[in-house]
Amino acid sequence: MDRSPLFLAALASAAVPGLDPASVEALPGAPEQQYDVAFVQDTQHRRWVVRVPRSQAAAAQMESTFGLLTLLARRLPFSVPTPKGFAPLKGGGRAAIYPYLPGQNIDFAQLPGGPGLAAELGRAIAALHNADHGLFDEAGLPAYDADTYRTRRLSELDRAAATGHVPTGLLARWEKLLEDVTLWRFAPTPTHGDLTGDQVLVVFDDEDDASTGRVKAFTGWEDAKVADPADDFFALVTQAPPRALETLMEAYAHARAERPDVHLLTRAKLCAQMRTLSQLMSAVTGGDRLEVERHAAALRRLDARAHAEEEEANDYRRAGLAPARPKSPVLVPPVVVEDDEDDEDDVEVMFARTAGDPDPSGSSVDTLDDGFEVDALGAGDKGHGFDEGDGFDEGDDDDGLDEVDEGGRERSASDAHDITAEIDVTELRTAGRRDEAVTAPDPITPIEGDDPGPEFEPGYSPRR
Repeated sequence: MDRSPLFLAALASAAVPGLDPASVEALPGAPEQQYDVAFVQDTQHRRWVVRVPRSQAAAAQMESTFGLLTLLARRLPFSVPTPKGFAPLKGGGRAAIYPYLPGQNIDFAQLPGGPGLAAELGRAIAALHNADHGLFDEAGLPAYDADTYRTRRLSELDRAAATGHVPTGLLARWEKLLEDVTLWRFAPTPTHGDLTGDQVLVVFDDEDDASTGRVKAFTGWEDAKVADPADDFFALVTQAPPRALETLMEAYAHARAERPDVHLLTRAKLCAQMRTLSQLMSAVTGGDRLEVERHAAALRRLDARAHAEEEEANDYRRAGLAPARPKSPVLVPPVVVEDDEDDEDDVEVMFARTAGDPDPSGSSVDTLDDGFEVDALGAGDKGHGFDEGDGFDEGDDDDGLDEVDEGGRERSASDAHDITAEIDVTELRTAGRRDEAVTAPDPITPIEGDDPGPEFEPGYSPRR
């Protein structure tokens, strides 16, 4: 049958009254395509699309969409190809002529993330999935519930397995997913069924900025039905960058009338893998051995890739996850030496020695907290090894006073051994020091000024 560009232009002229072709451009067709397509421009500068099926099956598919497209054209926020005329074909079926829809196809692999085209595409898919089911019923298109659709895919897998061209690894993996009913709890929705970048037309407000793109139309409705919404994401989930897919799914979820199920993308990945089965079965039915081998090789590569991904996911040599919290240093309590011989020993263990205390080991060198080593200072000795202002007496007086406390009163070096904590005693003056080993305090000399009471004196204990 003649499918030259001139023949396709003649079909357009015969199908639409007043269409006088001025030029025609035919799209190059691939062997697996089911339609011949050409663009025709008439003398009134109108552009048209001519679509001619290559087989009876393709003709039947295209006929089934005519009624649906007429119903959807008034109910979707984007355009759909609505036929304006038909031309009968000698071999059966009809050629359809559509008004040209402006826009260009997109590559999902180059879809930019963030606000813009990805979000627009998500909202466009949501608008289709929100459409009334009755429109598809009126157009005579099939509708499936969740369990029926799962069973249908299992039957498809069984028929493909009977050919012997499906690797056993893929069979086992797909059967496991198809038999898990928890993955197949979805609300049936109107779907496009073959939503690839070649079926999406977009326009750009700025040709140099991909984020300014807007969805103009969806084409290629031959696989439309009421079924699993995941079917419209099979190309996006395998081709779109992660950030673009995240943006798209967020916009889709916000625009949906019903909340999407949590396993939608899992089923979308399975749908993308199992599409090769449909192509394999078509080649087997048509007796095309070259196409059968080509699709069988594609399944073997898919099995090897899936096996490698599974091994990588279960590789024990991968770096483990970081701990939830960093390890804290173990705090070891200080060792306290217990000695009951004298209360004074307990005090020495609990508190560091002050400068001037004799070293128990007999050494006359003390180590201060600041890291200096100095000779022990006795009562009446002059401190050396320090500059002025270090807090030690620079004079040669033998009054035994080497330090000055905060109240301006000098304290003897002999008291340094007994005083282990600073106590505000500026208002008190004692006649002499008391020995810690004596249980009863020595008599206290009268004090000048207001008497704060004996309970404020160091070492006070009531007499019995």
